[in-house]
Amino acid sequence: MSKAAPEHYTSLKDFYPYYLSEHQHTTSRVLHFIGTGLLLVVAVAALAAGKYKLLLLVPVIGYRFAWVGNFFFERNKPATFKYPFYSLASGFKLFFDILRGKQKFKSDEG
Repeated sequence: MSKAAPEHYTSLKDFYPYYLSEHQHTTSRVLHFIGTGLLLVVAVAALAAGKYKLLLLVPVIGYRFAWVGNFFFERNKPATFKYPFYSLASGFKLFFDILRGKQKFKSDEG
């Protein structure tokens, strides 16, 4: 069950548990992970090749996967709409937490 969002978050530390509560479905977490991984690959490749216009694809790649996860699996509105910076940071935090084994694709709650 998603936690009710307070009116305003003042730190990423406070926001991240809410973000996780909005991302409990395994398929959603997998889609978020794939999108974040692909955007990192495209960003690094674009920078390494000097193809800076490809960086315009980075948000499209990341958000396409994430929003499919939110709309079709979580059935919620992406946190990005209300908390764009905390949501972006939390997406990267979840990605690296999964890589380090601190989070799983299958949520303990979901």
